Amino acid sequence: MVKKTEEKQPEAAEVGNVDQIRDIIFGSQMRDYEQRFVRLEERVLNEADALRSETNNRLDALETYIKQEVSSLADGISAERGEREDDTRHLTSELSKHAGDADKRLSQLQDKLNQGQGDTREALLEQSKTLLAEIQNVRTSLIEQMGKNNATLEDNKTDRKALADMFNEVAMRLNGDFNIPEGKK
Repeated sequence: MVKKTEEKQPEAAEVGNVDQIRDIIFGSQMRDYEQRFVRLEERVLNEADALRSETNNRLDALETYIKQEVSSLADGISAERGEREDDTRHLTSELSKHAGDADKRLSQLQDKLNQGQGDTREALLEQSKTLLAEIQNVRTSLIEQMGKNNATLEDNKTDRKALADMFNEVAMRLNGDFNIPEGKK
């Protein structure tokens, strides 16, 4: 184990020597590069911070703008909804009014129709009564006329038996079987 520690020390010494040689050869340039890298790193960090800050500012401004636009759109939608609700209420009231007017007119027309039907029925009833009275008068007149004609016919017609006797007498005369008394000729 002791050997391992001793072996490590010469290696460390050699590494230290290499660093010294490198520092001698490249030392000033390396310090220059390190300073440049440090300045570059600081500049990059500053620009990154500035970019981050500007990006945050722009995002905040964009967020504010979007919120304003959304609020404006919400207000516009709310106003539009209100207008549509008002229009709907107005149209509903107009439709109700027109429906009421239509019902009123329909009721008036129904009343006129019922009144017209009643008047027509009444006129038909009066006319049928008048016609029935005329028919009764004509019937009575016809019956009277027929009675008179019948009485006249009865007076004017000959009796069947008398007619039969007369025809028998004519037939007998034609046959020469009937002798007429001389005073009657």
